[in-house]
Amino acid sequence: MDSCLFCRIANHEVPSDILYEDDSIVAFRDISPQAPVHFLVIPKKHINNIMEIEENDKELLGNMLFSAQKIAKTEGCEEKGARFVLNCKTDGGQTVGHLHLHVLGKRMLYWPPG
Repeated sequence: MDSCLFCRIANHEVPSDILYEDDSIVAFRDISPQAPVHFLVIPKKHINNIMEIEENDKELLGNMLFSAQKIAKTEGCEEKGARFVLNCKTDGGQTVGHLHLHVLGKRMLYWPPG
């Protein structure tokens, strides 16, 4: 989608601090970090939100999660952990209409978040 910010990041049309990329996903630092470690993992395929995934997206979602934990480890989150979050639609706090996984770490995160 031409107007989707995250599609534009995935296509390298918008500069970002990319941490990892493969054929199906891109991971990059959040521009408004809420923790010392805060990055996003997105599929290159445009999917609006988690409610719109299809059966053939299972491998893609697995790649997102596996890659996210590998990056979190390299960012220093292995010992104390991190939060992995998928926001969905308005009530879920999603602000960009493209599926994305937030990973936050290197500080204590409380529940409920607010």
